[in-house]
Amino acid sequence: MSAIPRPPLPYDPRFEYEEEGELETRAELMQTLHSISSTTYQDNGHAMRSVHAKSHGLLRGQLQVLDGLPAELAQGLFARPATYPVVMRLSTIPGDILDDKVSVPRGMAVKVVGVPGTQLASLEPDFLPDEAATTQDFVMVNGPAFLAPTAKKFLGSLKLLAGTTDKVPRLKQALSSVLQGAEKALEAVGGESDTLKSLGGHPETHILGETFYSQAPILYGRYMAKVALVPVSNELTALTDAPVDLTDKPNGLREAVIDFFASHGATWELRVQLCRDINSMPLENAAMEWPQEDSPYLPVARITALPQAGWSEALSRAIDDGMAFNPWHGVLEHRPLGSIMRVRKAAYAMSARFRFERTGKVLREPRDLDHLPMAGV
Repeated sequence: MSAIPRPPLPYDPRFEYEEEGELETRAELMQTLHSISSTTYQDNGHAMRSVHAKSHGLLRGQLQVLDGLPAELAQGLFARPATYPVVMRLSTIPGDILDDKVSVPRGMAVKVVGVPGTQLASLEPDFLPDEAATTQDFVMVNGPAFLAPTAKKFLGSLKLLAGTTDKVPRLKQALSSVLQGAEKALEAVGGESDTLKSLGGHPETHILGETFYSQAPILYGRYMAKVALVPVSNELTALTDAPVDLTDKPNGLREAVIDFFASHGATWELRVQLCRDINSMPLENAAMEWPQEDSPYLPVARITALPQAGWSEALSRAIDDGMAFNPWHGVLEHRPLGSIMRVRKAAYAMSARFRFERTGKVLREPRDLDHLPMAGV
């Protein structure tokens, strides 16, 4: 018989504390991300994201907040039952466009539109004022913990990634094959390595079978939480760990998404893991996985996507080029927490400005999704 989880901890400002040299780390992080964007822009004349440049799926759906949530879960966006339109972007982490045989961690960004409440963008100096914004973004990766515990450690990893931007893609493919073999050997004996996966050793599996995590925490109303997006429809769960053939398919993940949504819909659960012990579930160590036996991920909403195009050039222009996904796009009740999230604030804003200044588009959150190309097949 499992123990009843202890109550969630209310947020206390003392749980957050600035890392030594955090302002300098933030400045270096922005400089490093800018160098990635500048390199790719000089090479191909197209302004792209500093990270997660390549999209594999661009989807439109609906988020439905579950009815009857207990008080600890009925917070912020999830305080009452409601339905919101969402746009979803599946991606991989590098800032350059690589062959999918360079198999790296995957990302899922979700933008919820029409959310009531005070927007963080109206309070933060790093963002342009946008009084009409009504969005809430969740930016997630397919692993429960961040690669680095703090912003300073993350900067070191990012500098390594920046140094490989647009360099010897064939060598990256060969290295990825070696790393995938090492990761398979490790998993065969019950282990896994986030480092191997981040460097190109991620298994060649279907991207739609993944569970995605915020990794770093956010406010959850009066509490603190991490967020996960979990596949629950039968068609999606059948793809978990399912192999995907990427041989001679530089965009094989994208093709797999397009093929799936040509005839299937999909349903995910949005789940939250509440902080119940600040020692085992700290805010300032994003590499520390919060123990699920002490605080399980609990469902608060469902996201449903009907059969649709899955990806298209028109959708890419509208979403890849026309939108920015940022954990700081959202309401005050879901403010990001911890050093990783704090340095992301200025870095994400800088990356978006770099792109939008070169595309001539207006950096503004969508009021609705009516402007998107038709999503049907």
